[in-house]
Amino acid sequence: MSDLFRKIAPVADELGELFAARGHELALVGGSVRDILLGRIGNDLDLTTDARPERVLEIVRDWADSVWTIGIDFGTVGIRKGGWLLEVTTYRSESYDPTSRKPEVMYGDTLEADLERRDFAVNAMAVRVPTHEFVDPYGGMSDLAAKVMRTPGTPEQSFDDDPLRMLRAARFASQLEFGVDPDAVRAMTAMAGRIEIVSAERIREELDKLVCGADPREGLRLLVETGLAAHVLPELPRLRLEIDEHHRHKDVYEHTLIVLEQAIDQEEDSTPDRILRWAALMHDVGKPKTRRHEEGGRVSFHHHEVVGAQLTKKRMTELKFPKDVVSDVSRLVELHLRFHGYGSGEWTDSAVRRYVRDAGHLLTRLHKLTRADCTTRNKRKAQALSRTYDQLEERIEKLAEEEELAKIRPELDGNEIQKVLGVGPGPVVGKAYKFLLDLRLDQGVIGKEAAADALREWAGENG
Repeated sequence: MSDLFRKIAPVADELGELFAARGHELALVGGSVRDILLGRIGNDLDLTTDARPERVLEIVRDWADSVWTIGIDFGTVGIRKGGWLLEVTTYRSESYDPTSRKPEVMYGDTLEADLERRDFAVNAMAVRVPTHEFVDPYGGMSDLAAKVMRTPGTPEQSFDDDPLRMLRAARFASQLEFGVDPDAVRAMTAMAGRIEIVSAERIREELDKLVCGADPREGLRLLVETGLAAHVLPELPRLRLEIDEHHRHKDVYEHTLIVLEQAIDQEEDSTPDRILRWAALMHDVGKPKTRRHEEGGRVSFHHHEVVGAQLTKKRMTELKFPKDVVSDVSRLVELHLRFHGYGSGEWTDSAVRRYVRDAGHLLTRLHKLTRADCTTRNKRKAQALSRTYDQLEERIEKLAEEEELAKIRPELDGNEIQKVLGVGPGPVVGKAYKFLLDLRLDQGVIGKEAAADALREWAGENG
């Protein structure tokens, strides 16, 4: 065991000796132990102790480089030591009152009791420091080898104590690519409605980690099949009722999961692209509301991208996502069909410029989402769509080189507009600016003199 902990031993053992000298216990615990055993050692460490938070502050005051107490109400003291970030939490147990959104925290006295209240056995392992004694009362090591999430006690008791653990099961299925014990799945299904008591912020955090995990399909599938998704992301299970317009997929739900996977395949480094992933997940959520039965048995979803953008904004706002994330994801949902008007290359340069302008800083992600949205099984059709999008990207690149497309501005600025029109600051300048921007998009660079002439003509026509 000591070999596995060689990297963290200096800082962990030093702190353990400090606590022991003051008559207290200290142990690495939970996700830190699990991740070290999985070979995923990071610089964040979770520790637990019998010392109360105020006592922890006394012990680490002169040792830590800095300390923070944002989680002290839940028994946690944060510490930075060199490049390490440590959280020391007092032994505890917590549970939910059926009428409260906040867990009730009670301090405990033993490491074993603290481990018993943890969510899953793989997170209920500990290593005492500085002795490196391994503590595993609930078979977490066996579960780790079997890649399964199982609760230390009965899943009903565990999920009743903290209903968020049901979402954590799905999140770990995505992050760790572990299966979930059948008894836990049954309890999740029976107790899905209990998730309603958990705050939106805590739900968002778990959903976001799930979507940004290694295998989000599995986590999302678990949420849908247990009924949890109906409470936390109802737009997703609703997609199972819809057949997509191409009749090439079992349903829009399955299509959505494929699009998400194909979007992930386009990520350029090991860091998940949160905006792209959420846009892929939500891109078709407007289809249930826009479904129409057409002649010949066809089904259409006209304007589902607009409705989907509205639904995405509403859901992500309710989940308390940051405003910029909500804006970017909903904008991608709104734009995800725009390319299909391109046909086989009929767009004018003006239309291409508008495509770039409307996408703005999201253009690269829009490229990826559009490509991911092609899930046809017809290889010839898929190749044709890919070639057409290649052509569009080439046109965008060419125009960008010619016109610095990403920095499109009218050829006259506000001061020049005022000078040409003989007016001062006011609404007229804004209208003139918009006219000149449209002119630039339609005709490209025409020169300041021609732009001024066009502006005078526009002003004359508009009084």
